[in-house]
Parts: sequence; C-alpha cells; structure tokens
Amino acid sequence: MQRRQFIRASAGAALAMPFIAKGAKPRIRIGQLGSRHAHASGKLAAIRKLSGDFELVGVAQPREEAESPIPGSGAYRGVKQMLEEELFATPGLQAVAIETEVPHLVAAAKRAVGAGLHIHHDKPGGTTLGDFRELLRLAKRKGVTVQMGYMLRYNPAFQFMYRAVRDGWLGEIMEIDGMMGKMASASLRRELGRYPGGGMFELACHMVDSVVHLMGKPAKVHAFARRTQGDGVADNQLAVFEYENATATIRCNHRDPHGFPRRRFQIAGDRGAIEIRPIEPGKLTLSLTEAHGGFGRGTHEVKLPRSNGRYDGEFADLARVIRGEAKLAWSYEHDLAVQETLLRASGMEVK
Repeated sequence: MQRRQFIRASAGAALAMPFIAKGAKPRIRIGQLGSRHAHASGKLAAIRKLSGDFELVGVAQPREEAESPIPGSGAYRGVKQMLEEELFATPGLQAVAIETEVPHLVAAAKRAVGAGLHIHHDKPGGTTLGDFRELLRLAKRKGVTVQMGYMLRYNPAFQFMYRAVRDGWLGEIMEIDGMMGKMASASLRRELGRYPGGGMFELACHMVDSVVHLMGKPAKVHAFARRTQGDGVADNQLAVFEYENATATIRCNHRDPHGFPRRRFQIAGDRGAIEIRPIEPGKLTLSLTEAHGGFGRGTHEVKLPRSNGRYDGEFADLARVIRGEAKLAWSYEHDLAVQETLLRASGMEVK
C-alpha cells in the first residue's frame, strides 16, 4: 500500500468521519448535561455540527449545579434549556454528553446510565477509582456505552501512531516521553487547586490515556510535584511509569508560556520511533529501520489527514457505536486502568 493510500484508508476507518452514510439512517436524539466543564462548549458545537448523525434536544444543568445559568451565546445560542429531569424524560432520548464540573461528572453519569442512556463522559473519570468502577459496572448491567472524552484518541497523528505500534513498525517499545502544558490563568489555578493532583490530573490525563493504550497498565507509577506559587497548586509535575522493559514519562507544566507549541508525544522502539510535536495540529515524524506501510527506511515527515474539528471524530464514532455499526476501541477495563494510573500519576489517593 502506498503512503497516500495508507493515509486515505486510515483517515476513513480510524476517524469515522461524519460523511460516512450521512443521512442514510435516523438521527440519534442526544442531550447535554452540564455546561461548566472546560470542554463543554466545544463538545456541544461538535454535536450541532454533526446534525446528520444527531438531533440535539437540549441542555440541562445537573442537579449539583442547578443554580448555574446555562450560557445563551456561542454554541449554546438557540439551544433549548431544561431541567435534568426534563432531559432524561425526553421521548426517544438515546444519549447524553456529560459536561459537568469534574467533581460531579461520575454522579451525573450514573444517573444518565441508570436511565438507560448511552453517555459521552468528559475527562477524567471523576476524582476516585471506586465511584468510576461503579459507573462502569452499572453501564455493563444496563448494556449502554460509556465513551470517555480523552481527545487525543481521535487525533489523526495519534491514530497513525496507534496503528504503527499495533502493526509492529517500531519493534519492541522501549520509551515514551510526553509533555502537555500551558500558562495557567488565575481562574485556572483556582480550578486546579480543587484537586491535589493539579494539572497532571486535569490536563495530562489525555496523555496518560495514550500511554495505557499503547503499553497497558504500568507495574509502578512514580509522581513528582512542585507547588511553585504559594497557593498550594501542583503546577509543575512529572510522572514516571515502569514497565518490564520500558519506561514512560509525562510532564505537565502550568507555568509554561509556550506550552501549546511545545506539547509533544514521543515513542521509541528498537526498530523505529515517532515524534508528534505539536500535538495540535498534529505534526508527525516517523523514523524506521525497515520499510512499512509505504514508508521506506529512514526519517519521514508524515502528511496527515486534516481533522474537521477537535471533537468531531469522537462523536462520529459514538454515533456508529450506538447504531451497532462499530465497537469502541477502548474497553471498560482500559478506562478503569487509566483512572487508576492517572490517580497514581497525579499523586492522588487511590480509593
């Protein structure tokens, strides 16, 4: 398969682009619960954009945030506002995007799943392991889908990397190194201060998900945190993950004025390596000791398909899963391993 053909095939299969079979099947009735998650407006915009797959019935605040007003501008303009009970009672409702504040995510998700609804659960899986485990057990009993909102899963560069590793292009993986940072505003620092795990917990969870997807649950996790500003916020962090023959490191620095362009993810095996920098939009460099997938020996800058939007791929995939056309590539066992690993990487209590 030539490189151009590989890219075209990977884009179609891995990203589940919304034009596939658009308009051929009934739309999925979906609502959003919550507007205070950092990704809430972006997720709502993606749902509205994928109007061939979804019929948005409205947005409600969860009971824990009932006094918080729902925005009326931007992605929320013209969207019906309702109470949580009204949302769950909407005739024909099939799915809900859970976009509450992080401490309320799992409780809200349990109520939606208990009502027999598929959910998109934004990151991370709450603040404990036990509550998240209960949610997944409930979803299994109810036979509904819990899709986690780790955004790098559908990033074209990460999709390419996942396939290259799965197909053995890089050989035995020896190391992973990732960094995800930004300069935190005063309001963000207050938000991060709600969690002892700081930015590693709130932001770098996306990268922890990728490490576990590529390598499995680590044998040991070591967390290092610095609190540099006197407000107690863990704002300069490092996590080290131990595997039998490999190590992985993830950094999260919330005092980095150049954090966005410096965000990176690197993986190296004994037959090749991949560097993604910056991660959005993904720029990927592939190095191989032998030819694979239309790429010869040596180093290549890989031209990737453009994503239509940061969150479009995950909701297009969710539609396919709900319709029974596909299965999620991430199991509940994986999601539970990510939650435990994330808590350890953030220096939080695992309970």
